[in-house]
Amino acid sequence: MNANAKILIVDDDEAIAGLLREVLQGEGFATHECLSGQDAIVELACDSYQLVLLDIMMPGMSGFETCQRMREFSDVPIVFLTARNEESDTVLGFSLGADDYIVKPFKPRELVARVRARIRRGQAGKGASVASDVFDRGGLLIDATRHVVSLHDVELKLTPKEFDVLSFLAQQAGKPVAIKEIFERIWDEPYNSFDSNTVMVHIRRLRKKMVEVDSSREFIKTIFGVGYKLELNDGPEGGDGEKEELLG
Repeated sequence: MNANAKILIVDDDEAIAGLLREVLQGEGFATHECLSGQDAIVELACDSYQLVLLDIMMPGMSGFETCQRMREFSDVPIVFLTARNEESDTVLGFSLGADDYIVKPFKPRELVARVRARIRRGQAGKGASVASDVFDRGGLLIDATRHVVSLHDVELKLTPKEFDVLSFLAQQAGKPVAIKEIFERIWDEPYNSFDSNTVMVHIRRLRKKMVEVDSSREFIKTIFGVGYKLELNDGPEGGDGEKEELLG
């Protein structure tokens, strides 16, 4: 796997970028370094990479902004490198389309293991999608071939993981889906209790984007003690506000 895997390293600290290059090339990966977010966006648009290691705290364009710009044209796995281990950073990063976090200082063995895992999952597939190419019901259209979602003919700008979560809920035809099942299907790794926040962040973002188009009802319902389901009945929602506070 390593022989064909190329990693884009983005860090304004040349010493750290050099350390990352040394560690990854020692494990057989090909690498390219950029010292700014602007340069990294151009590089990713011009060449093919299997993973991006992206520092958050950079002058000029931050890692968050860089990630957001990259997600406008690429679904390459993005792993944030950060010296800060705050929940707010994690939530923001996932909402912008990041796939993982590695906190500095990191152990080389952990870094390599995380990189290998993300590349392997990226090569295995981009997660779940609807069984057919097009899901069209209740004003929601999910086109799996074109990777496009619209609500009442208004296109929703979703990150790759948001698209996968919504598609998976649609595939279940309105049945409740456990948080554990969502996580293991979309992120393709064993679930633990800390992972529930990852799923909740993506559900919140999906709800926010959908309510901006149609605020008359809640499309993704919380099923207390179970998980979530996609509700596309024409009738009004309601009755789940308190449950939402308890789970998502």
